[in-house]
Amino acid sequence: MSAQKTAIVTGASRGIGHAVAQRFRSLGWRVITVSRQALPDQCPWSEESNTHIQLDLSNLSEITRTVDALRPLIAGAQLHALVNNAGTSPKGPNGERMNSLTTDLDEWQAMYNTNFYAPLVLTRGFAQELSNAKGSVVNLCSIAGHRVHPFAGAAYATSKAALSALTREMAADMAPLGVRVNAVSPGEIKTAILSPGTSTIVENDIPMRRLGQVDEVADLIEFLCSEKASYITGSEMAIDGGQSV
Repeated sequence: MSAQKTAIVTGASRGIGHAVAQRFRSLGWRVITVSRQALPDQCPWSEESNTHIQLDLSNLSEITRTVDALRPLIAGAQLHALVNNAGTSPKGPNGERMNSLTTDLDEWQAMYNTNFYAPLVLTRGFAQELSNAKGSVVNLCSIAGHRVHPFAGAAYATSKAALSALTREMAADMAPLGVRVNAVSPGEIKTAILSPGTSTIVENDIPMRRLGQVDEVADLIEFLCSEKASYITGSEMAIDGGQSV
């Protein structure tokens, strides 16, 4: 019998991250989760010990603490997948898009901490454990990193564009270690945090005329972390129903 695989999933308390954590768990993996919120009580692993860290990745010092807190849980062994899913995209006080001219610099820093520096620090921090497993890193980017989006703000979009570039750089840097690094760029996915007006995007901008489902994103991430994707690295794959065409 093969040894149990291990995955770390950030932003796992809801939405895509929660679906990905559930997916790997259903495959028999040991799943270690990170989120700034407590896991929902209905999560089958919510009461297990040594499988969840609750920290806020918008704070750079907490990102470093996350690496220190997670390392004993892996104990120098193998890490087969790191899914950098945690992300934040706040809106203005009236739900408006936060543009490049008026967004407070503290907001910019918080978004870059979560959306860019956390994936950088976590991937570097666990490079050896990933190499031990010949593992895979998947970064959650966004179609907003490549075009102006009606709801996603400027700081969010540019942080995701930076993460896209980082994915390519880390793919090149980690290939000699036997580690693959890819990105997934979701479009409009049905989660609890959809913006008002999304229905207009579905009707006018998405050729498939529907929202994506979190399980569809989990399918793609599962594939990228599997042997079926063994020759794929440095890629960014849109999953948006054709919105980016």
